[in-house]
Amino acid sequence: MIAKQYWLVKSEPESYGIEHLKKDTKTAWTGVRNFLARNYMRQMKVGDGVLFYHSSCKVVGVYGLAEVVSAPYPDPTQFDAKSHYYEKRATKEKPVWDVVDIAYASTFACPVPLSEIRQNTKLHGMEILAPRSRLSVTPVTAREYEEIVRLGSRST
Repeated sequence: MIAKQYWLVKSEPESYGIEHLKKDTKTAWTGVRNFLARNYMRQMKVGDGVLFYHSSCKVVGVYGLAEVVSAPYPDPTQFDAKSHYYEKRATKEKPVWDVVDIAYASTFACPVPLSEIRQNTKLHGMEILAPRSRLSVTPVTAREYEEIVRLGSRST
């Protein structure tokens, strides 16, 4: 049996936030254009847990949970010449970029702000805290995931 893995995905809430995912129920996580983030997505498995993180907003942090609901597959936006994410090197036979589908699980009672993540000694190893870490997909340990869920489950 393969152990469940955990991930953090970042998005700007004006572009696609947790409320968009809640309304849509699931989405393809398209547009990732960093090779390390892509390689992380290639490691994702159906059933993996996802922390949904809002960036570039008033309160940056984790706003809810999602779940990986597909195996990785070629990102369709790389083939669309009209897309902002078009990749001229990509072919159907040799795609460059991948996606997974994620499904909405829940919205936290209160977001877990980045400032609180920085202060929590149980979370000091998170990749999002590394200097210049701007990856839109990063791995998270089971312990980090559980701590973020605990913090997000507090009543407001």
